[in-house]
Formats: sequence, structure tokens, C-alpha cells
Amino acid sequence: MKNYQIKHSDLDGWLEKIIAAGRRVIAPVTEEGHTDFRPIHSPAEVAADDQVQTIQSAKQAAFPKAETLFSYRKEGTAVSLDQPAPESYLQTVVWRARPCDAAGFTPLSAIFNWDYKDNLYNARLARTTLVAFSCQQADAYCFCTSVGGGPGEKKGCDILVTKLPSGKALVEVCTEKGEALAALAPGLFSEANAVADDSPLFAEKQSALAQLPARFSKEDIRRHLAEAFDSPVWREQSERCLGCGACAFVCPTCACFDIQEDPHGSHGRRIRCWDSCAFALFTQHTSGHNPRPSQATRWRQRILHKFSYMPERLDATGCTGCGRCSRACPVDMNLLEHLTSIAQK
Repeated sequence: MKNYQIKHSDLDGWLEKIIAAGRRVIAPVTEEGHTDFRPIHSPAEVAADDQVQTIQSAKQAAFPKAETLFSYRKEGTAVSLDQPAPESYLQTVVWRARPCDAAGFTPLSAIFNWDYKDNLYNARLARTTLVAFSCQQADAYCFCTSVGGGPGEKKGCDILVTKLPSGKALVEVCTEKGEALAALAPGLFSEANAVADDSPLFAEKQSALAQLPARFSKEDIRRHLAEAFDSPVWREQSERCLGCGACAFVCPTCACFDIQEDPHGSHGRRIRCWDSCAFALFTQHTSGHNPRPSQATRWRQRILHKFSYMPERLDATGCTGCGRCSRACPVDMNLLEHLTSIAQK
């Protein structure tokens, strides 16, 4: 795919073209001091580019908080089912996601295509174009470089935009979906050279990125977790955990869900909605037995699933180092601190 350059001042013009093309556009919007992804209708609604991260991730573009799997209606002894038509999903552009958001769709896709291909997830993702912007700043919660990512990583992106010190932005087009989006405003772009490791353009891109040294490696974590199932570290780390599930709901890779029935007499629907392994009822059996009866065992499951089970089963790490879980936690369950302590044991 091609690389382009565009003036900083023309980025809003490009976004206007995307909106005018009839795409649903989701972008960071600041309301009452909080920045989160919202549908927009004008570039003026987009939050200033000085925030590190949105509260929630971009995963809801392909995996909504709640969605109807099917609806039904009974008429006498006849029952009719109505399933959503995948082609009815809106063409969606996620504008100014971060590289850690885009990277989250790799483990999500692995989960939703492991032993069964989830048509609803796949249809939404196929109609979603991810335009990520490289990170030019990071905070104390960010650790993408420790889990294989980076402030300018392209993995999972359809387009990666990096604002350069020159006043232009490097637009790296990674997929055909991204190429189609760039084609909406051809007059705003000029072609750029390949971003080879020894090229001046690569050096300029690197100079624009946030500096974030790795704190540990995925391999260190997996090695220590291999012998940590019965470790006292789980009780020690989980003592202040409330089991509120905030970490899972803001995470770009968490995919736990529940199935709920919504009956209304002779008609109703079946709904898939987000869930969390941090909840006490998540694994409780009908008999009343719970194989994960304490917060310590639930915290252990969260860490082992992301950093041990998923890499072994799906060849994907269930964490992109975005730091959202730690920012959202009301009792400061800082994942970076916990992982660093595990890696150093």
C-alpha cells in the first residue's frame, strides 16, 4: 500500500470528505471534562489532539455493548425468527483511534474466530475502517512497548497518521479499506516515500513519537506465570479489588459476554451483552458452586487468560498496554505495577 503526506491543516478537510461520503464516523469527543468515542457530524466536534487516551476503547465498533442476536414472534403454534442482516450494518470510520486501539482487534478477532466464526462480529469489523493517529505523548499508565506494540505501530490499522514536526502528517495506508478512504480527498495528499528503517522519513516519524521504554517483556511474564498458579501473589494483588468490572468494560481486548432474554409476551429477542470474569456470578453454577469463589481466583484468571492462555491457544496476547484498566479502576489496581512485579519475581 502507498504512503502519503498531508498538511496538518488539511486533516479536517479530509475528515469532512469522509463524513460527506455518508460514513458513520466515531471519534474522540470531550464532554464535561471526559473524552470518549462518540458519533460526530463535523470535525469541530473532535476533541483536541492532546489527550493520551479515550475512556473506552474502539472495540464497540465491532463488538457493541449490547446487540440483538435474533428476535422472535409467536403466532399460535408458529414461531418466526428474524436475524440481523450483516449487510445492514453501517459503514463506520473510527477516526483518531490510538495504535493500542487498533492492535486490540487482533486478539478480538482471534477470539471471535477460534472454534466458531462469529458472523456478526466479522460483518461489523469488515464495515469498519480504523484511522489511528500515532501517540506523541504517553502517561504513567501506558506500556504498549512492553507487550509488543508502540506509539507508532501499524498493526490492526487501516491507516496510521503521524503528525510530523514539518507541519505535514505521514499517512501510512495499510489496507484496501484505508486506500478507499484516502481516495475520497485525492487533492489533499501527495505521495510519500517508503518508511524504511534507514530512511529520513523513518527518522522524522520516530522523532515525533512518544518515548516509552519497555518495562518488561511478554516472554518474561509467560515464563513466570507458568509456575504461578498457586502463588500467593494473586491474593496479595487482589486484596483491594472490588470486582466492579470497570477494567473489562474499557479494555480493547476483553470479549466476555452474557446472553440475555428480553421476552414480551408473544415476541421478544435474545441479546448479547458485555460481561466480566471479575464478577462473582460470572462462573457460578446453577448448583451454587463457584469454581472461582474469591476475588483472588478471579484476578488470577484475568491475568493468566490474557498473558498465558490466549498466547498458547490463539497466538495473541490479550493486552495492548493501553492502560485504560488502571485509569478506570476506582481502587488503583495498576496493571503495569502488577505485571512488573510478576516479571521481576
